[in-house]
Amino acid sequence: MTRDLKESFSADSPPAPAALAAKVRTLAPSMTRSMQRVAEAVAGDPAGCAALTVTGLAELTGTSEATVVRTARLLGYPGYRDLRLALAGLAAQQQSGRAPSVTADIAVDDPIADVVAKLAYDEQQTLADTAAGLDTVQLGAAVAAIATARRIDIYGVGASSLVGQDLAQKLARIGLIAHSHTDPHLAVTNAVQLRSGDVAVAITHSGSTVDVIEPLRVAFDRGATTLAVTGRPDGPVTQYADHVLTTSTARESELRPAAMSSRTSQLLVIDCLFIGVAQRIYETAAPALAASYEALAHRHTPRPL
Repeated sequence: MTRDLKESFSADSPPAPAALAAKVRTLAPSMTRSMQRVAEAVAGDPAGCAALTVTGLAELTGTSEATVVRTARLLGYPGYRDLRLALAGLAAQQQSGRAPSVTADIAVDDPIADVVAKLAYDEQQTLADTAAGLDTVQLGAAVAAIATARRIDIYGVGASSLVGQDLAQKLARIGLIAHSHTDPHLAVTNAVQLRSGDVAVAITHSGSTVDVIEPLRVAFDRGATTLAVTGRPDGPVTQYADHVLTTSTARESELRPAAMSSRTSQLLVIDCLFIGVAQRIYETAAPALAASYEALAHRHTPRPL
């Protein structure tokens, strides 16, 4: 499903070398298995792959030259030559830096100090990956739509609903009319009331949560501007999104489900949206925020015993 005003907001230039690994992690789940082998090879050994011709990389990964070129283009490079240059740059960066002393793998018998260190490292990586892969043109368009919206409806379930509530609360404090819907029936019935000039935001890590997609589809059909915050840029939710903001897809483990990593990257995107909107409507946002602080000030003052 398409809309005339739905344009491609992807950057014109290829991603920087530092963003390559993040791009692979984000797009790998949507690739064919042969393309995954190419993507995993270039992310795992950038120096080695940078030295290979397109034929050499195809032979190394057991694929074809066409698959290598398609993978390069999916990762944002015009052709394999551009990908090789990025790989060489990434290899140089890795050689000049120090390898991390911890990994994100948490064992059931890890000391709590190790758990803290590993989670902190993984959270930092998730945030860095999300920032590196975030399309600032799409972000700017989303900010502009929210800043001028008559009304903003936000949809999310599970961990994503907490992120949606955070966005609604932030926008409300700077004077915007924003509501977070966690009940799928209420989400749809409210989406029916949206129209041009309104904004609907869907937050779903998987990109395939039916309870989030359905109200976004209704809002899309009603003419509202729609935004998807998702870890799957090719997921079903993007069919009904005018703007797509991609979050990092971190590794899952038995003790660290996707709900933890996805929430971290979603919150970064939400904060970027909020700050962008606050900057755009600063003359009205600043007084509104000050008034909300003043209204709550007495609750932060210790009462005499």
